[in-house]
Amino acid sequence: MQIDRIWTNARLATMTGAGLGVVENGAVACTRGRIVHAGPVDALPPAPAAERIDCAGRWITPGLIDCHTHLIHMGNRAREFEMRLRGASYEEIARAGGGIVSTMRATRAASEDELVAAALPRLDALIAEGLTTIEIKSGYGLDAPSELAMLRAARRLERERGVTVRTTFLGAHALPPEYQGDPDGYIAMLCNDLIPRIAGEGLADAVDGFCEGIGFTPAQIERVFTAARAVGLPVKLHAEQLSNLHGAALAARFGALSADHLEYLDQAGVAAMAEAGTVAVLLPGAYYFVRETQLPPVDAMRRAGVPIALATDCNPGTSPLTSLLLTMNMGATLFRLTVDECLRGVTRNAARALGMADDVGTLEPGKRCDLAIWDIEHPAELVYRMGFNPLHARVWSGQ
Repeated sequence: MQIDRIWTNARLATMTGAGLGVVENGAVACTRGRIVHAGPVDALPPAPAAERIDCAGRWITPGLIDCHTHLIHMGNRAREFEMRLRGASYEEIARAGGGIVSTMRATRAASEDELVAAALPRLDALIAEGLTTIEIKSGYGLDAPSELAMLRAARRLERERGVTVRTTFLGAHALPPEYQGDPDGYIAMLCNDLIPRIAGEGLADAVDGFCEGIGFTPAQIERVFTAARAVGLPVKLHAEQLSNLHGAALAARFGALSADHLEYLDQAGVAAMAEAGTVAVLLPGAYYFVRETQLPPVDAMRRAGVPIALATDCNPGTSPLTSLLLTMNMGATLFRLTVDECLRGVTRNAARALGMADDVGTLEPGKRCDLAIWDIEHPAELVYRMGFNPLHARVWSGQ
């Protein structure tokens, strides 16, 4: 066997097992973009390597994964931020014509090229901190031409940068103006027309929805999920962010990859997610930005064995965040997650939330060789620091 590249003299956090899967005197070897060894250096396969890289004692983790973003959008909502500082609630802003619908107007007016150009700086900020895989949702177009343009723009980002992109159709994000007073008509359009078309063109890897008083009812989301399953697309859900509509339990009933936000999740929802294997994606950036006070039930999730992931929720209105390192710090300080939980949350569990656990998220033979190499003395530094980036090198698919 010819080995393309070996990283030696490294400490590994493989993210396998119950903890971080630490290997003190470790090495990673890859062939054709896939890991063939990740473990002790003295267990390396006896094969020649085209290139050997001395890591000088640095730490290697899997490449970071952001499993919940709204990276494709136009404009910003800084004015709404000012309104919130003066006391306006998220719901008040949305009902006054702000929120998602205001971003919709700017996004609908943009070309696909403009959507790509606007998203690249946000993507580059994440890549600079070791990101190798990202999920990107639609949901700011809310009509067929704009939703399709968002998904195509997201797919293009993978070609523009060395990064893996998973796309999610979030047509059930908000009610567009042309359907005011007829939410069921809008849901029917999504289910009968747009979801089959998107699946037919291969533009989405999953379907999402916003189950909330200012979003869509559980019955409407169930219709969306049924349509998604009919065309073979997995589902996920924005659930229990502002109230408890039992969306997480609904998502679990459909075998959802993840339920996200979850501040108002109850014990029944926790149990349903645990039984279904649905990942809890916590979004501390949004919690911080809207000054939420209801904490997600982390202890209940731990006791039930619900996998916990972390993500930036990068979006213009409630989490204009492009740092997974800061996201981990927020997960620890706001939600009291441990260092191990935070690091698993942006690697192994984030991969699971995207249905990619067999391909990325841990350092194991057979998986894609996505690495982040860090100038740190201990993995806790990746969670502890704020506003500091210790990335030494990033590897995507062995390159």
